[in-house]
Order: sequence, then structure tokens, then C-alpha cells
Amino acid sequence: MSQAFEWIRLGGPTMLLLVALSVATVTIVLVKIWEFWDQRIGDTRFVALAVNAWQSGAPDQALTALAASPSPLADVMRETIRASSDASRSDEQVREYIQAVAAERLDTLRNLMRPLEVISQLAPLIGLLGTVMGMIQAFRQLQAAGDRVSPAVLSGGLWEALLTTAGGLAVAIVALVAFNYLDRRVERLQQRMESALTALLTSGPRR
Repeated sequence: MSQAFEWIRLGGPTMLLLVALSVATVTIVLVKIWEFWDQRIGDTRFVALAVNAWQSGAPDQALTALAASPSPLADVMRETIRASSDASRSDEQVREYIQAVAAERLDTLRNLMRPLEVISQLAPLIGLLGTVMGMIQAFRQLQAAGDRVSPAVLSGGLWEALLTTAGGLAVAIVALVAFNYLDRRVERLQQRMESALTALLTSGPRR
């Protein structure tokens, strides 16, 4: 732990900024993981029950099968059944409405994911900037030392300057892996939505 604090001190303001980005990354990841768990976005147990009930002409039974799940998929399926049961809406109006509902639910799940992508791109650049600034400072010190410069002084200044590059890459890797993991889960949910909505909209009781 003391070594980590020493590296942060040697990295200067740039390293402090990278630490702030790392804290933001961890916070976003924990919030999104909790959100995905709370909404049970991987739960599909209700899909077959609801689709079968709808295709059998029992919309109330289908809604009952969906009622217990907090999943966005269940929410969109509920809206699909209710909209399809509304005789005042045409098939085209139902499709447009459901597409809007599904897009809104998916956009909500993607909240805070864009900052992860930005951090994964920005952190290496910040780290590189810190390294360049550190190397400029190191060479200025070498110039001031004149003939008294030693290889130890040069190497010490360079490795300190490279700390920010290493820090930036570490933050970027974590942010990128987290973003891809979360984005993939949302994509899988979107695929399940498309499959379930196709089953509901192409079958069931005629109005």
C-alpha cells in the first residue's frame, strides 16, 4: 500500500487524475452490476410461459406470468400484450409503440456506460501526457546539472515519468473490459427482446 502511495506521489497531478478516473470506473461498474442484478436482466424463465399463454388466447394469464419479474424484458412484453389487446391501435401503431418502449428500456440500461468508454480512451492519453511532462522535467534537470549528470539520475527521472503511462494503461484496460462486458449483456438482452416480441407480434389472438 505504501508503495502505491509513493507511485502516486511520484506521478504528480497526472497520477491523481488517473486515480480519480479509476475510482469513477470502479463506482460505475459496481452501480451497473447492482442495477443489472436488481432488474434480473438475465432472467428468461417467464418468456415461454407468457408466449404460450398469449398464443393460447389467454392474455391475462400471460400478464400474470410476467408480473413477478422486474426484468426490462418482462416489462416490454407486458406493454406488447397490452398494446396488442387494444383494438383502437393498428398493427403498425403497436409496432412503433413497442419499438419506442424497448429502445427506452435499453437506453436506460446503457446509462453510465458511455463514460466507461470515454475513460478507456482518455486514460492512456492522460498517462502519456504525464510521461511527456515528466520527461521534459527530467531533461531540464539534466541540463541544469551540466557535467555532473549521472546515468542513475537519468534513469530515475525516466522511470518516474513512465509511471503515469503505466497508470493510464491500467485504468484504460479495466474500463474497456468493464464496458465490453456490460455492453455485451445489454446486447444479449436486446436479442432476447427481439425474439420474444417477434413471437408475440406474429401470433396470439386476433383483434
